[in-house]
Amino acid sequence: MILEHALLSVKPGQEDAFEAAFRQATSIIAGMPGFGRLTLSRCLERSGTYLLLVEWDRLEDHTVGFRGSAEYQRWRDLLHHFYEPFPRVEHYDEVLHA
Repeated sequence: MILEHALLSVKPGQEDAFEAAFRQATSIIAGMPGFGRLTLSRCLERSGTYLLLVEWDRLEDHTVGFRGSAEYQRWRDLLHHFYEPFPRVEHYDEVLHA
C-alpha cells in the first residue's frame, strides 16, 4: 500500500465551496483501479488548510493510472482552482504500524 499525502491550502473564503466540490470529486477517485480509501481533514490551527491522505495499491495507480485518465481532468476542473499555492503531493511506503 502506498500513501499519498497532500497539504491543501484553499483560498480564503472558499472553504465551504471546496468541501462541497470535494464531496462531488470523491466518487471520481473512488472508482479508479488501485484506489483504497481517502480521508480529507480540516486543520484546526490554520484556517483553509486541509490534509488529504489517499491509499493506493501501487504508486503507478496514482501517478500513471489516475493522473493519466479522463476522470483526472474532471477532478482537476472541480478542485484545482481552489488551491493557493498549488499543493505538493508526496507518496509514502509504510515502515511501521502500531
